[in-house]
Amino acid sequence: MLIPCFACESRFRPDEYFRACHDYHRGMDLVAWTCPRCGNRDELRVLPGELGFGYPRHGRFDVSDRVRVPGLRRRRQDLRLDISLDEEVWRVPTRLRGLVGAH
Repeated sequence: MLIPCFACESRFRPDEYFRACHDYHRGMDLVAWTCPRCGNRDELRVLPGELGFGYPRHGRFDVSDRVRVPGLRRRRQDLRLDISLDEEVWRVPTRLRGLVGAH
């Protein structure tokens, strides 16, 4: 199973792909991912058995493309999202957003 980068069309094994996930936005239920090859940053939603790609719109995230990842599971924690596939688990932390710059 290989998961694509939509920007450069590189394909990654699940371990390499999910290790590149670096920020979980719990309120929007989004994971930030940066391609290890081209540096493109995407936001995605981890769903049971698939990844959903799209764009924030009108205060929500509209999924426009889906990539099937059979056996993919997720578990929301207080300050992270746990992504699991087979026996592997990747923990994506929530970046705490401070009040700096907030108005």
